[in-house]
Amino acid sequence: MSEEQAQQLMQQMQMLETYFSDLSQREGTFLSVLKEATAAIESIKSLSNKPESDTLIPIGMGTYVPTKVSSNNKIVLNIGAGVAVEKDFASAINYLEARIKEIEVALQDNAAKKQEAAAQLEQGKAQINQMMQAVSQPKSG
Repeated sequence: MSEEQAQQLMQQMQMLETYFSDLSQREGTFLSVLKEATAAIESIKSLSNKPESDTLIPIGMGTYVPTKVSSNNKIVLNIGAGVAVEKDFASAINYLEARIKEIEVALQDNAAKKQEAAAQLEQGKAQINQMMQAVSQPKSG
């Protein structure tokens, strides 16, 4: 293997490592959104069981305002692009469950890409090891 090929291999490995890191970050984001959606569903369910309850509303920098939540069976959902809609509890839960399914599909796709990148990284490391062994072995002749 020539020096130029070795440099190309090293560049490919660096790109793969960056890609793998990006996939790992994306996985973390998906898991965070999944956790948030699940928590939102649980909150909506508890609101439907308890029409009036005390809660704290965050106003920033770790400060909260105590308030009473009186449920009228409606909730406002941000559906993207700065658009929010009012939905009843059941519709809101259905919407969030649909988003959860989408996130799960994205997580599976991300995991497959991550596994493929890991396999390519292993293959590249094996090539580098072979190259190092070839360089370190004395040439006979």
